[in-house]
Amino acid sequence: MGIIKASQLVYEYIRRDEEGNVEGITTAVDHVDLDIAQGQFIAILGHNGSGKSTLAKHMNAILYPSDGTIWVDGKDTTEEKYLWDIRQTAGMVFQNPDNQIIGQIVEEDVGFGPENMGIPTKEIWERVEESLKAVGMYEYRKYSPNKLSGGQKQRVSIAGVIAMHPKCIVLDEPTAMLDPSGRKEVIRAVRALNDVEKVTAILITHYMEEIIHADKVFVMDKGHIAMEGTPREIFSQVDQLKALRLDVPQVTLLAHDLKLSGVPLPDGILTTEELVQALQGVK
Repeated sequence: MGIIKASQLVYEYIRRDEEGNVEGITTAVDHVDLDIAQGQFIAILGHNGSGKSTLAKHMNAILYPSDGTIWVDGKDTTEEKYLWDIRQTAGMVFQNPDNQIIGQIVEEDVGFGPENMGIPTKEIWERVEESLKAVGMYEYRKYSPNKLSGGQKQRVSIAGVIAMHPKCIVLDEPTAMLDPSGRKEVIRAVRALNDVEKVTAILITHYMEEIIHADKVFVMDKGHIAMEGTPREIFSQVDQLKALRLDVPQVTLLAHDLKLSGVPLPDGILTTEELVQALQGVK
């Protein structure tokens, strides 16, 4: 069993009227199976309303299944005795960093989680230093979060989770509110955590270009896993991605169109560099 495993996971949103009567039921996650190994970089992709964020909230026991089971590090999330362990194992980063940052100074904010865990003061400051360095924000440790850009704030949020030494970090659309520069900063920090610190990273996103370095990609639609595979395998299926209302990166789309017009190119081109190299090899 991997660090996170789901079996036939179902989650239903129940709408009730003022008297508590059920008005309707929406199935946001519909019989999902997945198994994520420790140390992987996983991307979960889907358009708005596909169920990806609802699935993410099960990985930190914010939501509990309506049916089926999800295990975090072998622990069933519905068993209350494991709740603290689960939330220490799988740290969560949300869309809006302003909702996660509570300290007046960056280093105080990052130390808040370890302090609540009862970590000794000396170790707290060691964790704060290592976490801020891991996301490239150590030089800003004395700054007020209000003085930071959106991308910098999100990196501080990630550092706050890292300081609690989770085995896994779940990022629920962490770049949705950022400009392109801020998005690159955050994705670079996540990749470094996964590559260097070996933290399992689960990135929930609808930006296709953010997934090209993932080990595996799950594409969700209407609560189901519609596609899964490596980024190259996913990007090779341009027509299916379009049918799922996902924005295929321009370079992948261009390569796809060139191939349809008769240019002998490989499937699943991910970057401009790959396309240039492939075109140079065309005779």
